[in-house]
Parts: sequence; structure tokens; C-alpha cells
Amino acid sequence: MHLTDYYNEGIAGLVHAPLMKEKPHSTSNTPDTLEQTAERIAISAHLGQFRNDGTTPYIAHCAAVAARLREEGTDEETLAVAWLHDVLEDCPDWTEERLLGEGIPSRLIDAVKAMTKTMGEDYEDYIGRVKSNALASKVKVADMLCNLSDSPSQKQTLKYARGLRELNR
Repeated sequence: MHLTDYYNEGIAGLVHAPLMKEKPHSTSNTPDTLEQTAERIAISAHLGQFRNDGTTPYIAHCAAVAARLREEGTDEETLAVAWLHDVLEDCPDWTEERLLGEGIPSRLIDAVKAMTKTMGEDYEDYIGRVKSNALASKVKVADMLCNLSDSPSQKQTLKYARGLRELNR
């Protein structure tokens, strides 16, 4: 069963995601879809990371962003970026080259790079970069909406409101 199945069904087994070393082996000979590849990378990359509450596996956030976009009926490339959106920012072992080596197309990596905030970067400059990439912008809106539904601080709420306002202009 994929992590998205746990998420979509609301099964409490999601908390066990950090125990997953790799995607369960498929019994078919069909290659992974782009989204499945991105999901597998995200699960591996975020292994052992947790949300701010210290108990929720970080991958639950990636699953929530992908699920939000899936409900909108978005395409597979957007779903792949949703899974990968924090990999370059939060997972030091993952690089653009490594993503390319795993089969992620460069246009998707460009979107992930656009969403990767660097240390000390001005928030308005960051949002401007995200906005310049349509794919990144779409995923970032879903990311912020998921973050807003996750008990943000007042400071975070105001930051996301500013970002959403700018991305939706």
C-alpha cells in the first residue's frame, strides 16, 4: 500500500511512515509513474523528519499537498512537484543532479528549485521567484493552504496570507 493510500483513507498507519525504507515492491513489471517515483523519493528523503509537533512524520505534509492538488484534478507533473517540493530545501543528501538521476525531468526540478527558500532570503523575493514559475506557484498555493490548516502561529498565518495574496495577483 502506498503512503497516499494511508493518507486518503485516513488510516492511523501513517505514523509508521518513518519505518518505510523503500516503496513496497510491485508485483507487476510496469515502471513507476512520474508521481510514484516522486512519492518514493519524498518518502526516502524525508525519512526520520517530523512536523513541528514532533510526532507527525514530515511526509504527511507532502501527502496532504499532493492530495489537495489531486482533488483539484491536476496533472501528474504537478503531483510529482507536490511530493518533491521540500526535498531540495530540507534534505541535504538530495541535489538537482540526484533528482535528474532518479528520472525527474529538469522542468520539474526547476519548479522545485523555485520553491526552495534559501537561508536569509527575503520572503518577498522568494515569493517573486515562486510566482515566476507557474508550476511552482500552483504547488506553493496548495502548500500554504495545507500549512494554514496545520495550526500555524499568528506570524505564520500573516506570512502565508501575504504569500497567497501575491501568488494570486
